[in-house]
Amino acid sequence: MSERITYPVKKREGLGKGANRRLREEGLIPGIFYSTTGENIPVTTETLPFSKLFKSVGKTTVFNLDIEGESKPCMLWKVEMHPFKNRVQHIDFYGVDLEKEISVKVEVKLAGSSKGVKAGGRLEHYRNTVTITGKPELLPPFITVDITEMQIDSSVFASALQLPEGVRVVYDTDFVILRIVPGRAAATEEAAADTGKKKKK
Repeated sequence: MSERITYPVKKREGLGKGANRRLREEGLIPGIFYSTTGENIPVTTETLPFSKLFKSVGKTTVFNLDIEGESKPCMLWKVEMHPFKNRVQHIDFYGVDLEKEISVKVEVKLAGSSKGVKAGGRLEHYRNTVTITGKPELLPPFITVDITEMQIDSSVFASALQLPEGVRVVYDTDFVILRIVPGRAAATEEAAADTGKKKKK
């Protein structure tokens, strides 16, 4: 397991829209740290360092939040963006208990080129994200599905996703993530074949 990143922030005194607006005008981002004990600590951080942190940890990697010398394991829970500017408006830092499971959404990424698509099929990707559960430091930043060997009419279900030991997908009923369906040409050929069989009968 790699060493956790430590990210420093400062406590902030001013609360409310006016105080937050002044912070943003100074190039700072207001935020809240939600601790595992229920204590909420208003904090602030600089824009550029946070952008680098966000690229490194995303929303599934545990890091240490250093609040003026006091270090707390946490994750990024919510990053609120400006409605039309490429600018972070507010951050929710979520304190975690490393021994307790949590649930997060992660992206499902595809790798490879499907044999079924090369043969004339079409890829239908139904779920771009799934919810997974596990202890914070076990959670992957994303899930990769290798579609290379997938043929026409083959599917990948949530239950078949490859996850680290101790991590599972959350669902009540197993669902399809993606499927290779017949393309137009393949469907036409199949229909023609069925017609031919009926004529022979």
